[in-house]
Amino acid sequence: MARMGGPGGGRKPAPGRGEKKGGTGRRRAFQKRKVCRFCADPKQEIDWKNVKVLKYFTTERGKIIPRRISGNCALHQRKLTEAIHRARMIALLPFTASQA
Repeated sequence: MARMGGPGGGRKPAPGRGEKKGGTGRRRAFQKRKVCRFCADPKQEIDWKNVKVLKYFTTERGKIIPRRISGNCALHQRKLTEAIHRARMIALLPFTASQA
């Protein structure tokens, strides 16, 4: 049997390399940049004892919300993560969602 085409063997080019992968070709609408809550308000501190603030940055299942979604800066996200871990160790926050 003879091979079809050259070294590519008649394959389609990968998406993003000359060929568009569906869609209308429009870019997303501009979204307002999220601002770090702790940089905007210096009075608000990250503390493992303040469960009300820490719960805002965790999901219903107990996972920590990532920076790109919460809008925190890198420094405050690290401090927040450390505070959540400490609160979990002392049982102020759950590790996971309770089974119902």
